[in-house]
Amino acid sequence: MNAVATVTFFHHAGLMAAVEDTLLVFDYWQGENGEISGENGLCEADFEGYKQIIVFVSNDDEDHFDPVVLGWDAKKYPITYVFADDMRNHPALHDMRDCVYLGEGDNVWVGDDTKIDAYASTHKGVSFYVTVHGLHIFHAGTLNMWHWRDESTLREIVQAEESFYAAVAPITRLPMDIAMFPVDPRMGGMYDAGANHFVMAVKPRLFIPMHWQNRSEVAVSFARQGHTDYTEVLALTRPRQRAEVTFGDNTIRIHVFTLKEMQQEKEKNRSVQDVKLDTYEKDDPFTDTDLPVTM
Repeated sequence: MNAVATVTFFHHAGLMAAVEDTLLVFDYWQGENGEISGENGLCEADFEGYKQIIVFVSNDDEDHFDPVVLGWDAKKYPITYVFADDMRNHPALHDMRDCVYLGEGDNVWVGDDTKIDAYASTHKGVSFYVTVHGLHIFHAGTLNMWHWRDESTLREIVQAEESFYAAVAPITRLPMDIAMFPVDPRMGGMYDAGANHFVMAVKPRLFIPMHWQNRSEVAVSFARQGHTDYTEVLALTRPRQRAEVTFGDNTIRIHVFTLKEMQQEKEKNRSVQDVKLDTYEKDDPFTDTDLPVTM
């Protein structure tokens, strides 16, 4: 039996996954200068048609938590907010109601068919493991092997490795269809060590690099080199670029939408503006036209 997820990349660690009637939005951020906005940004029109929308914030770093997400209309749309537990006292969340806070080891059901488990992070907050309509989706947040190999001391490197291995150990027992995980070039040498270990230890069916600091070539390079017999790697590198992923029992099929396809779909979905009869040539009521009219 096939299961389908549509994954959309926005910016940095901000991704969206749609599975049947459920939409998952992870760590959405408009960018340092608000560059992910307008047609590139996520808006409430993206919520249309979903019975359940879950907005995740893994930690309070500004590149993972954009207060713009708090302005989405939870009265109009079926939105549930899920925050890392250590964000309870964040001033922006003071007036939030009907939201969920999860710490490492916590879990919660949203609706009848979506379970969320929180796992450790090696920086702030938590990572999220979501089981939805039979698919298992992981967003790492800031879980990574955070060592600066060219700058850190040997003790700092060992501590970073031990902390990371301990955080990943419980995750290795989980089935995983999609993993979104940092591949951050700021760390210099062996910047992809955490991602490589995660792929080898956890064996997600699909791995999507994120957190690559506006260097799309890093994601593309990891996609070329990081795949294994168990894991395919997909680089989504443009705002709103998306992929439809079909999981079979022993197969995975990926269709990445081209820019042309996305433009065609946008045109197809663009609402048609009614044209009133008084816009026609009054002197010639029989003028030919293909424009829709309101009588």
